[in-house]
Amino acid sequence: MTITHDWPHLFHAGAADAPVLLLLHGTGGTEHDLLPLVKELAPEAGYLAPRGPVQEHGMNRWFRRFGEGNFDVDDVIRRSGELADFIAWARDHYGIGERRLVAVGFSNGANIALATALLHPGSVADAVAFSGMYPLDGRPVEADLSGSSIALFNGKADAMAPIDSVVRLGSILESRGAEVHRAVREGGHGIHPSEIDGAAAWIASLTRKVSHD
Repeated sequence: MTITHDWPHLFHAGAADAPVLLLLHGTGGTEHDLLPLVKELAPEAGYLAPRGPVQEHGMNRWFRRFGEGNFDVDDVIRRSGELADFIAWARDHYGIGERRLVAVGFSNGANIALATALLHPGSVADAVAFSGMYPLDGRPVEADLSGSSIALFNGKADAMAPIDSVVRLGSILESRGAEVHRAVREGGHGIHPSEIDGAAAWIASLTRKVSHD
């Protein structure tokens, strides 16, 4: 495990034939928060876990917001570009090369993963979004997402990520050519054990798909 770069982060190479999980924490979290998920999602995987660069009342976040669910979309766009640049740096610095990278984000981390997937599919083509929502309200999505695969895991009673926003997100992803896996459970904001099992199966399916191509 190495901590380098002026953007605080953690890196572990994992097995050379396994994906690298880009771990993106929720509001108030750190680069350590999602590490326990690695062994459950893909035990042989490497991980790249940066810390959200924005501060909100002392809490780490990935982009600014004006209030709950009211995102500063200009900042979302800027920060997703910065994350894409960081991923490119990490691929070179750590010798990740062309290994598959799968973003795994929770809440605010899911939203930055989704924004980066929508705007920079060359950086994030595969993503697992736990309790995420559509992050680019009012802005068009023009990228070709035909090589992208996105898994959305949401609670139907989640006031922080309303289900209508999730439905819109899925429709926009599909309209741009992405493959979308949707899983909606009872309950609200959070990561349910059933969703971890579902995400692990989904990540494994990506690996199998590559081996069969």
